[in-house]
Amino acid sequence: MHRPPDALPTMIFDWGAIKWHVTPDAVPGASSTFGEVIINPNKGHERHLHPDSDEVLYVIEGEGRQTVGDDPEFPVRAGEAIYIPKGTLHSTFNTGWRPLRIIATYTPGGAELALRELPGFVELGPGDHPNWAAATS
Repeated sequence: MHRPPDALPTMIFDWGAIKWHVTPDAVPGASSTFGEVIINPNKGHERHLHPDSDEVLYVIEGEGRQTVGDDPEFPVRAGEAIYIPKGTLHSTFNTGWRPLRIIATYTPGGAELALRELPGFVELGPGDHPNWAAATS
């Protein structure tokens, strides 16, 4: 099934955006979730967990720092993958000057539905794009 990015909604948060390309709710027969995450410079998301899904992150572009469970925080950059077992607290923070672009997968899919409950969540319709404010000094 072909799903062009402009035909998909975009989840917006104070730290960035997510576009889910494949989810069990949207793609008949899909058992996993696959999406692109954008974390803006000097932003990140709070530690959280997915009680029923493993998560794999693959960094496409940028650099940041990652936590997984009780292990020490570590740097991440383009070309690296991170495995997060279900029920494990984790967070990602962009330490670079450009957006941190990540592919995220959930197995089994469905963990993305909980993101709708986060404070400040907004969903843009297909074809609508985020309008990020310019930094001021």
